[in-house]
Amino acid sequence: MLPPESPPDLAVACSALGDSLAAKLLAEKLELPFLGTLRPRDVRDYDVLLFSDDSGLCLQVTGKGAPGPVRAEFVTGKAGYRREHGGGTGQLIAKAVGLQKTRQSLHVVDATAGLGQDAFVLASLGCRVKLFERSPVIHALLEDGLARAALNEQSAPISARMALQPGNSIDWLRQADKGAADVIYLDPMFPHRDKAALVKKEMQVFRTVVGDDDDSPALLAAALAIATYRVVVKRPRKAEPVSGPVPTTRIEGKSSRYDVYSIKALPSG
Repeated sequence: MLPPESPPDLAVACSALGDSLAAKLLAEKLELPFLGTLRPRDVRDYDVLLFSDDSGLCLQVTGKGAPGPVRAEFVTGKAGYRREHGGGTGQLIAKAVGLQKTRQSLHVVDATAGLGQDAFVLASLGCRVKLFERSPVIHALLEDGLARAALNEQSAPISARMALQPGNSIDWLRQADKGAADVIYLDPMFPHRDKAALVKKEMQVFRTVVGDDDDSPALLAAALAIATYRVVVKRPRKAEPVSGPVPTTRIEGKSSRYDVYSIKALPSG
């Protein structure tokens, strides 16, 4: 994701039960201030913290009355529920990727991974998923979430099929050979004109930190040049498609849809 035009004041800190050494090393790696041990509600000079607590690494808005932490979570919460009670290949994302059409284990590249929730769903359905997230801050959250998932008996086999990559996906796509991925999945961040789209705390914090993806047409073009079977783009249900070729088909849900760009038929066996 591209950095926003006016990035927030961001720092790294930890709670009394957080990993202070790891947080300090992360601050040095990301070239961010390290504030030591504190309570986010007491911070006034920084808008958002990359915060280490007893549950791992999170993004935490500072000040009193701020929403709760946002983290890459694959053991509990939404991911845990979907792991235990998910809809299998009947889920919209599974249909879009084509899991109902093949019994083969697909190699999927999630080129805009975010907090990795969609990648986790695909991995739970047997896909091997390569994840790219170009925001260093969100990449750090993903790395922490996957490390914690690897320690959990239920989520470890799924996270083992998820490989987080360094760098920017568009650079990888432009250098990769044709057929380097069966399916490429894109969920780019777009400017939202509908204020209602900002109600989720995850989206609020995301937009505060990472801004919008302004190079989505180039990312789609690069993906189409590499994917073997299809490219899938997740969009708000009423939004315009990404500039470029017309999607082959669309799969619509209540609030979002998947634009599918088919290249050739998936193998049935």
